[in-house]
Amino acid sequence: MWKITMVEDNDAEAARVAEYIGRYGRESGEAFDVKRFADAETFLADYDADCDVVFMDIQLPDMSGMDAARRLRERDSEVTLVFITNMVQYAVSGYEVGALDFIVKPVAYYNFAIKFRRVLRERRTRSAGGAELSLSGESGVKRVAVSSIKYIEVAGHHLIFHTFDGTVDVCGTLADMEKTLEGKHFSRCNNCYLVNLKYVTEIGPGSCMVGGEEVQISRRRRKAFIDDLTLFVGRN
Repeated sequence: MWKITMVEDNDAEAARVAEYIGRYGRESGEAFDVKRFADAETFLADYDADCDVVFMDIQLPDMSGMDAARRLRERDSEVTLVFITNMVQYAVSGYEVGALDFIVKPVAYYNFAIKFRRVLRERRTRSAGGAELSLSGESGVKRVAVSSIKYIEVAGHHLIFHTFDGTVDVCGTLADMEKTLEGKHFSRCNNCYLVNLKYVTEIGPGSCMVGGEEVQISRRRRKAFIDDLTLFVGRN
């Protein structure tokens, strides 16, 4: 689950961004934990460096978002920072504090979704240390970030990689891919699927939700899969 923080003093703007994050989650299968602060001082006092993305307004009541961002960077150089502002003239200054992007108010969903997709892609690549797979298919070689893979499905002699950017079909065996991805929080839920535990949001009697898609769990592998998931969640 992605941890998102908003620093926004305007209730209507905060509600709009929260609504857009929820809508994006429903459309993409991503899961988000959203926390909002109305001022920078409270945000900085409560900040525990356990956040993926910070959406920061520039006009805040106690200090500017730019000053808050400078103090944030003293404590966390890795969190992804995005400014949401109607003060476009200050956007360039965002690069001084390592802002990835800025979104202009009033925020429209289409523009927000495009930028948010880019933000999450950047986070996945960084969290995986840039780890990628080079997959050879009929259309040539395609590089896929390990962190973008929701699950891998076997179909005959083919592997179908279900990613947040679409599917990739290559020849191979699930056993070999399981060895390749050892130590990268993947687990079998049945003989046909290798699942990225990071994107499991729900487990039912005979299936689980992975990045917004339903994947079947076999009775034989259910206990081991849940044990793997429990261990992964406990470590993260």
